[in-house]
Amino acid sequence: MATPLLFLSGAGLPPWIWDDVRSRVEAPSRVAPRPTTGETVSDYARAALEAAPAERFTLIMHSSGGVVAAELARSAEPGRITGVLGLAAVIPRAGASFVSSLPFPQRFILPAVMRVAGTRPPESSIRKGLGAGLDETTTRRLVADLSPEPREYFTSRAADPAALFAIPSRGYVVTTDDAEIPSALQRRFAARLHPTETFEVRAGHLPMLTHPKVIATAINSLGDRPGA
Repeated sequence: MATPLLFLSGAGLPPWIWDDVRSRVEAPSRVAPRPTTGETVSDYARAALEAAPAERFTLIMHSSGGVVAAELARSAEPGRITGVLGLAAVIPRAGASFVSSLPFPQRFILPAVMRVAGTRPPESSIRKGLGAGLDETTTRRLVADLSPEPREYFTSRAADPAALFAIPSRGYVVTTDDAEIPSALQRRFAARLHPTETFEVRAGHLPMLTHPKVIATAINSLGDRPGA
């Protein structure tokens, strides 16, 4: 049987964003839940690991989910995660947070904005950023279902991502039309992961919605996927 998949979504994103991709891969899969208690990256990683398949699995991490993935990989038993694929994912340095992984001046501006306005962006920002490239029906659904994350999710520090680098099959998908995380920054994150497979797709920040076939192909191309 194909190795199961665990999907780690970016901040605030609903589980249904993965539906088209999950229908195209030849493996059982789960979308990691948010923790019922706790607000830090460690809490999110613990909830994801508790929901992970009992056997070995491949980890698909999107956006800020890359910071959670670094903590999850450190906590998992050696050899349990056999593959990892980043989609426009933030790969932190040791002891860094999502915010501190951003370039100047965002790393200083974003915490101030969150203190004043909270962590849920206004509809106009969602449409210009996350919603770029989406049809109107999907954009409206995304605006309605986006959930604010606690501020600690963005500011708490992650583990040393070295455990990610030890995973045998590593891939990264760069989204070249991304208004949330520029492609140049994504390439820096990808280089930090030392991927065995690298892909580029002309898409915004949610390629699983606009290019599900491409993302499914990237997942299946990892070393232990069917057809590899």
